[in-house]
Amino acid sequence: MLDKIKLIILDVDGVLTDGGIVIDGQGDEIKSFSAHDGAGIRYLYRAGLKAAVITGRKSAAVEARCRDLGIEDVHQKALEKLPPYNAILAKHGLRDEEVCYIGDDLMDLPPMRRCGFPVAVANARTEVRAAAAYVTVAQGGHGAVREVIDKVLKFQGKWDLIMARYRPDAKRGP
Repeated sequence: MLDKIKLIILDVDGVLTDGGIVIDGQGDEIKSFSAHDGAGIRYLYRAGLKAAVITGRKSAAVEARCRDLGIEDVHQKALEKLPPYNAILAKHGLRDEEVCYIGDDLMDLPPMRRCGFPVAVANARTEVRAAAAYVTVAQGGHGAVREVIDKVLKFQGKWDLIMARYRPDAKRGP
């Protein structure tokens, strides 16, 4: 199952964030993202895999964070998640079994039921945890995405590629 994964699709609120939504005095939405999850997404790309985002809300903060991380497939305001899920797979020529989907709420169930490796974050709704092949130890917004990425990369034997840069004898760039 993990050996076939080429793409990890992420929900945002409750997965990349802790689910809290902060609105400032001007009505702008503020989100808090885990730096550990961000580093994991960069490692995912370094290892030759990809990430995508499908979220039910629309937020400039999500656009900025995805741009910063190099995530090109970002679908916001997706109240039904299967149409963007199908579009992402078609764009990249992938099959369901090559996708991991990480979710936390009921809207995530349709793609979770289709993908090869459905994951629920620790604080996901009961029904979502029941549909998952794996439930993270970490809660959404607190390293759950990184936990899954590390698991996939280690299983695929790509973790050494990531660690090579951080060994004491590694050559450092400028």
